Amino acid sequence: MLAASDLSDQTATSYIVHHLQNLSYGGDGFWSVHLDSLFFSVFLALLFGGSFYAAARNAVRQGGSGPPTRFQSFVELVVEFVDSQVKETFRGESRLIAPLALTIFCWVFLFNAMDVVPVDLLPAIGEGVLGLHALKVVPSTDLNITFGMSLTVFVLCIYFSVKIKGFSGFIAELTLQPFSSPSKPVQVLLVPINFLLESITFLARPVSLALRLYGNLYAGEMIFLLIAVMTLNLGLAELLSFGGILAGIAQFLAGLVWALFHLLVITLQAFIFMMLTIVYMSMAHEHH
Repeated sequence: MLAASDLSDQTATSYIVHHLQNLSYGGDGFWSVHLDSLFFSVFLALLFGGSFYAAARNAVRQGGSGPPTRFQSFVELVVEFVDSQVKETFRGESRLIAPLALTIFCWVFLFNAMDVVPVDLLPAIGEGVLGLHALKVVPSTDLNITFGMSLTVFVLCIYFSVKIKGFSGFIAELTLQPFSSPSKPVQVLLVPINFLLESITFLARPVSLALRLYGNLYAGEMIFLLIAVMTLNLGLAELLSFGGILAGIAQFLAGLVWALFHLLVITLQAFIFMMLTIVYMSMAHEHH
């Protein structure tokens, strides 16, 4: 959120560019692996799965005989909230959709919540303790992560579309709408046009899912970095001056206001990703 004053001589541009770099393996090309994004993604997945599993085991162990803990009540509230959204939106029958929606909502929320950690805290620890030259801690600001999640949802939509409608029904959905069958010559001529239009709409789903999440969180991270450079390169004497104190107060207030507003953004983005996933999966289960 707020950066501590950096005594090293660096420009605002170099500071921001440094914080936007991933810890990569294999160079900067297409086949490079972003180790920091993978680490924090797996860590947050284990945090989510382990904590929810512990709450479920505790509820089973109690057997309803004792009052639930605060965290158990919170978990039950989140599960009931996601379950109600699935029941209101999803029209098919599947035991996968509710767990998938819960996982997406909680996982994406934890991704986004890393954005309110002070921007210099974890990178400074990584550089000072582990000697890492770069560390990006918000997985949802990595386009590889957001596209990976959206492509997974996309593959599931194709799988259930073929499973429910059959391969011929899936192809017919992309080619024959709004006709039931090409019974007239003009309808036959419209099949390629229908296929082109429906394919663009179908392929736009994973792209919109990935770019919406990435764009909002990337912009939020940039604003935190811009707030952080307000006191960049100010020495102790400058910080204790009247102008430095005013800059510090302005930085704190700006960071606090944006962090409070960003809490709404990160929750809303997780909710949107979950709801669009439910809608797409519901469309995949529909018969036409």
